[in-house]
Amino acid sequence: MAHFAKLGINGKVMAVHVVADKDCQNHDGEEDESVGQQFLERLHGWPAPMWIQTSFNTAGGEHKLGGTPLRGNYAGVNKIYDEENNIFRSRRPYASWTLNTTTATWHSPIGDAPALTDEQKAANSNYDWNEDTKAWDLKTP
Repeated sequence: MAHFAKLGINGKVMAVHVVADKDCQNHDGEEDESVGQQFLERLHGWPAPMWIQTSFNTAGGEHKLGGTPLRGNYAGVNKIYDEENNIFRSRRPYASWTLNTTTATWHSPIGDAPALTDEQKAANSNYDWNEDTKAWDLKTP
């Protein structure tokens, strides 16, 4: 089975459709994205270039089963197809964050949030990004 993202305005993923292997194989019996796109265009009337293949097993630039990753991440609804980098990604969470195009993930300018201590975990604390100070703020309920 192959998965294809239906793209809307600005590359926004509107839906993901599953296509049977037989409906996306070329004459040599090999999976071919363009054949799947043409099948979906005939079926739904949505132009072929607006169907982009995605892999259910790809996340963070890696294939979960050890295969070849496809386009950074699986294309869930409301994800963005970044045509320039040929990846599926989420929206930028904060203006200061940058996109790692290898992993198709966003990163703060100072790195990941600090690790929580056992006491902080027990108190259900977490870190939230503060865009004004460009720092991680510890939040305790």
